[in-house]
Amino acid sequence: MSNETAGKQILTWGWTLSLFLLVTYLICVGFGVIVPDWAHMHEAWAPLLPGFEWLTWPGFLAGAVGSFAYGWYIALLGVPLKRFVGARIGNSANG
Repeated sequence: MSNETAGKQILTWGWTLSLFLLVTYLICVGFGVIVPDWAHMHEAWAPLLPGFEWLTWPGFLAGAVGSFAYGWYIALLGVPLKRFVGARIGNSANG
């Protein structure tokens, strides 16, 4: 992975994390539909996903888009930070 450019790493991690979070969101919504009210997690998501409302189409889509966008946000911040920290640790170990 060290030979990959930052852009390629961001693309790889962006798609990976975005799809992971989207699939997780879909599983959680499906779980919330079949379990009793006391087991729902939508109260926890609402502050994290702007526009999310339980069991409305616009709320569902807002949650899906928000989940997908968070994956790209993490990749855009995380990959450069990992490369920066990795370079600092690598340089101090060699010097």
